[in-house]
Amino acid sequence: MSKSRLILAACATVLIATACRPDPPPPDPAPTGPTPEELERMRQDSIRAAEEAARREHERREREAEAARERAAAAARRILMETVYFDYDEATIRPDTEETLRAKLDILRNNPGVRLRMEGHADERGTSEYNIALGNDRAESVIRFLTGFGLDMGRFASVSYGEERPVAQGSNEAAWAQNRRVEFVITAGGEDLGR
Repeated sequence: MSKSRLILAACATVLIATACRPDPPPPDPAPTGPTPEELERMRQDSIRAAEEAARREHERREREAEAARERAAAAARRILMETVYFDYDEATIRPDTEETLRAKLDILRNNPGVRLRMEGHADERGTSEYNIALGNDRAESVIRFLTGFGLDMGRFASVSYGEERPVAQGSNEAAWAQNRRVEFVITAGGEDLGR
């Protein structure tokens, strides 16, 4: 009987030991993050998005640069075409006329393909023949001023309209002062200004 007690005691010990043993740990949870394929796809998407953003930024900068070039070209055209004025019965360059002509110099130096025609005008006083000659003298005076700074004479042409094309109507000093002038026409190279 002692053997059966011993077996019984051994069984009881095994049962008690089994009952007291902690539960086994739960299995590891299934992975919840992206798969390696999904990670690679996300990386490629990120690279494409960065490249697209860089392309759009480059295009934006190009558009801004082109707009700046166009603004500079428009400003240069305005300066080149700015009219200069003369005193009564004179073809001498006045100080305000000189200032306007000097503003044209840098543009002309930086754009050697630009060609200009100087159109000389006079007010209505004097004969038609005299005013044609005076308009011509004014245009030629402007050309001499510009070529005096080293610009090539071949870039300039002149024409005189005398009193035939007034910009202001009237027989008073205000109208006459506006009609004693040289206007500028860009005959070549205007599309390349500022490039």
